[in-house]
Amino acid sequence: MSGTVLVLNSGSSSLKYQLLQPDTGVSLAHGIVERIGEAASTATLTSGNEEIRRDGGIADHEAALRTAFDLFAEAGQHLDDLGLVAVGHRVVHGGQDLYRPTIVDDALIVKLTELAPLAPLHNPPAVLGIEVARRALPDVPHVAVFDTAFFHDLPAASATYAIDRDLASRWHIRRYGFHGTSHQYVSQQAAQFLETPIESLNQIVLHLGNGASASAIAGGRPVDTSMGLTPMEGLVMGTRSGDVDPGVLVYLWRTAGLGVEEIEAMLNRRSGMYGLSGEIDFRVVHQRIESGDEAAQLAYDVYIHRLRKYIGAYLAIMGHTDVVTFTAGVGENDARVRRDALTALAPLGIELDEHLNESPARGARRISADKSPTTVLVIPTNEELAIARACLTVI
Repeated sequence: MSGTVLVLNSGSSSLKYQLLQPDTGVSLAHGIVERIGEAASTATLTSGNEEIRRDGGIADHEAALRTAFDLFAEAGQHLDDLGLVAVGHRVVHGGQDLYRPTIVDDALIVKLTELAPLAPLHNPPAVLGIEVARRALPDVPHVAVFDTAFFHDLPAASATYAIDRDLASRWHIRRYGFHGTSHQYVSQQAAQFLETPIESLNQIVLHLGNGASASAIAGGRPVDTSMGLTPMEGLVMGTRSGDVDPGVLVYLWRTAGLGVEEIEAMLNRRSGMYGLSGEIDFRVVHQRIESGDEAAQLAYDVYIHRLRKYIGAYLAIMGHTDVVTFTAGVGENDARVRRDALTALAPLGIELDEHLNESPARGARRISADKSPTTVLVIPTNEELAIARACLTVI
């Protein structure tokens, strides 16, 4: 099918958007509206080599989307003339039942609203963005694509928590996994890069951004992933804690007198790299480490320790690993993180080529030494393209 798909990713105070041709993979334009609801809102759109920017108050998500349409028109990308066939929406949590790309209707909106407690930071703004976009573009199908979909069929041993099984069944408590669109896309791209059938590869994918997750993928199917019921489990992230002893939460409630909302806010917004060092930008963290900042050094050490721990666990789970792939903002751009995550793993079959790892190249590339039994890659993720292509499967 020819035509274009508009992909929207709605945050609580932001709206990311991209217009793509799914068949060719070409991005016609992309942009973001930030600080929605503030006087200092900004909206940018990039089309080719041209960047357009607007500053000033953008009251709400509806005004944000209208601003994005204005920027498209200013760049000569009129949606009415570009064969728009669908609007794709990234939805973080689909719960137990929603795992295929799904055309949005009123009943789906109700279901997504009910799932808000599972992803309180992500699902409510996604629902808001969908509602706004349906009003603005009522004549094209809207499709929800779920971050949890790729991990829907995790093996039971991986998906199941060791808690009271009746309680877990009643409340649909299991490990759902997140960033699934990215993990699936990157694992497919890695197989294409290596010119090897995905069915014959055991892969570890490390999606390292402000949110971070790891997955073990055997033959194209995930067998484990680091995130769980919510996007808080697993690796150390920008503001999220990752793995923490649940006894800590009980202790904070019973002994420190913190309420549930306070604990949740702490785990989501004041933990991870930010909670340990007050900073989430790894470029700044590296600068602070070089200046002797002990808090920054400890935060970085904790981050790397957790990452190495998951790599080692997935090596053990799969028995052997053919390829380890880094992706997302930190994974694609931070050579030091990649180096330190894999340092001293040569006895386990993973060895970097330092020169290749330090290369400023930005495309898909190999960074492992020629003699490394396990190939190490950097593959740029493209969740928007994956979402756009998922839309075509259902419209």
